[in-house]
Amino acid sequence: MIDTDTILDVRHLQVEFKTDEKQVIAVNDIRFQVKRGQTLGIVGESGSGKSITSLAIMGLVPHPGKITKGEIYFHSSKEREEPVDLLNLSDEQKRFYRGNKIAMIFQEPMSSLNPVYNIGFQLIEAIQQHENVSSIEAKGLAIARLQEVKLLPSDAELMQEYLKELQGNNVDKSQPRQTAIQDQDFDIPHPLQKEIDHYINQQKRALLKRYPHELSGGQLQRVMIAMAIACNPDILIADEPSTALDVTVQAKILDLLRELRDNRGMSIIFITHDLGVIAEIADTVAVMYQGKIVENNDVLQIFSNPQHPYTKALLACRPRLDQSQQILPTVSDFMEVVTDENGNVIKIREKLGQPPAITPAEVINSEESSAPSILNLKPPLLSAENLQVGFPVQGMFGGTKRYIMAVNKVSFEVYPRETLGLVGESGCGKSTLARTLLRLIEPMKGKVKFEGEDITNLAGKDLRRLRRQIQIIFQNPFSSLDPRMKIGEAIMEPLVIHKTGGNTKKRRDRVAYLLERVGLDPNSMNRYPHEFSGGQRQRVCIARSLALEDTKLIICDESVSALDVSVQAQVLNLLKELQKEFDLTYIFISHDLSVVKFMSDRIMVMNQGKIEEINTAERIYKQPIKDYTKKLINSIPTGSLDRIQRQQTGRRSTQWLRHIETYSSRPSEKLQHQLFVLLQGDWKRAKRLLDSAKQNHPGFSEDWYWEKVIYDLERDRQ
Repeated sequence: MIDTDTILDVRHLQVEFKTDEKQVIAVNDIRFQVKRGQTLGIVGESGSGKSITSLAIMGLVPHPGKITKGEIYFHSSKEREEPVDLLNLSDEQKRFYRGNKIAMIFQEPMSSLNPVYNIGFQLIEAIQQHENVSSIEAKGLAIARLQEVKLLPSDAELMQEYLKELQGNNVDKSQPRQTAIQDQDFDIPHPLQKEIDHYINQQKRALLKRYPHELSGGQLQRVMIAMAIACNPDILIADEPSTALDVTVQAKILDLLRELRDNRGMSIIFITHDLGVIAEIADTVAVMYQGKIVENNDVLQIFSNPQHPYTKALLACRPRLDQSQQILPTVSDFMEVVTDENGNVIKIREKLGQPPAITPAEVINSEESSAPSILNLKPPLLSAENLQVGFPVQGMFGGTKRYIMAVNKVSFEVYPRETLGLVGESGCGKSTLARTLLRLIEPMKGKVKFEGEDITNLAGKDLRRLRRQIQIIFQNPFSSLDPRMKIGEAIMEPLVIHKTGGNTKKRRDRVAYLLERVGLDPNSMNRYPHEFSGGQRQRVCIARSLALEDTKLIICDESVSALDVSVQAQVLNLLKELQKEFDLTYIFISHDLSVVKFMSDRIMVMNQGKIEEINTAERIYKQPIKDYTKKLINSIPTGSLDRIQRQQTGRRSTQWLRHIETYSSRPSEKLQHQLFVLLQGDWKRAKRLLDSAKQNHPGFSEDWYWEKVIYDLERDRQ
């Protein structure tokens, strides 16, 4: 019998990669199903097999990977059509399913789009690959998809934009035209309609002609979504679609995916390492570890009653906004992994001694939580006064037309041993401010003082002396380490540049000590960056920032945003330990308010180059003053049970209404509400009960049958 509720059925899937040294099982005998109109979340750390699973479904496993076992059945929405095993299809048949039936959004939109072609060309090309349409028709479909993902306003919205602009620019025009604008829904004069159509088409053409580098990260992700849904797929695979985005942009992308899913009745496989994001969109969750699915359940059960120690660890690793934690739990606090000599997992043992419902996080006591007031009694280590940084915009003839102010009249102070958190969306000026404090960018106006000394105009030896005391940890550990330089040489480089640390042996001893201190084997100093994981590389960058013994201030610029939540927890704990040991002061920059709150004594919120507000971490979260700060906080995926329950109830309500509308006889609104409450949104059961009532009691009205269903349900509950 064909299961009409299941659209994808993965059975015993195994993917292996054969290397010169050994055979690696990337996906190990996994099974799961995807239901129609539902979202399956696949969560796990890097290397767990999430992306390889999605590539196996798409038939895109890269060489030397090979699917060695399993079936992937796609169930068509057409009745009486047998499910198709995607693994048994020819390459040509796979191309038909890829894009038409199953589409994918890849993790990094900038690397997925061709930088030498505009987005219109790439969208039209994708449509014509799968649809037998002309270039003009494909262009129309591309525009429609861009409007559906809300990158391009609808025609009605574009018309409103034009009329508002026209009304503002023509206040002295004749009254008839103004009257026509006010009565725009019905009485637009013919000449004005031509102007409107020209404006609408102009805006559409302008967007299609834009290149990937001219769009922001969130806009690029919308282009990728538009390309994926262009051919109306039944399943959309989203591989880390929101990882590199700000929390506010991430929230908009998640809203968009939910809306597309509900409007189209589309299924989604959503892949991420962040369970907080999973809580916002998934109906069911599969947790992957070392190529296996260790837990699979509905989203509420995963969050309220996790069974596997790895799931418990992932839930606990993320900093919590509702608690003040001093140490974050890590995966190793929850489980012990037993492996064979080849590194294959034999057994996972849960560590006992911790109550399952309580995280091992240590809550800050009252003395430590009052640290900011104590720090303020000391002179500031660093201060900025009325700092301004602008980037020139050239005019028509090459002169400077105006300046875009990236940092606009910013003043603040940082105290010794304090962590000042700096949050805001991309483009708000966080990184520009950091580079200005380091004198990597020259300010237009204002002063920067370090230990009371004005460093704004330092040069030569004085500037080099300053840089021995102020270091930075960059966002991407992959690009901030020279791939041709061994990590020992990279850590030793500051000592060589500043001609300190003694002879080569003493410098190597310093490198060995720092590697050990950041949790790496000192014997690994002769290895290259590509031989380390992302978290390990970031540890190398931290060690390098501590190479000079007189380091006092470290600026952490999005230093954990590219890491998995469990690795992120390890790095954050390490930064706190090092701060105590070396008496360090941090400026911690991130767009993630939960991470900043865990790390910081005080938080400074930036927006469009200006400081919105600055206060203690607890007060910023619990008593935000500005609307912008409130928006940032509300955008954070919390994963709270109340929020999940509300979303799931809303999902059932949406599905209920959509399916109830398909019935030939719909119940009244009052009866609909009673049925929804009694059946918990189970529209299939409602249909079965209705058909049974009609069969057993022929000849009655439709309302009578619905009331009969309600009567039987209420009787059964008593």
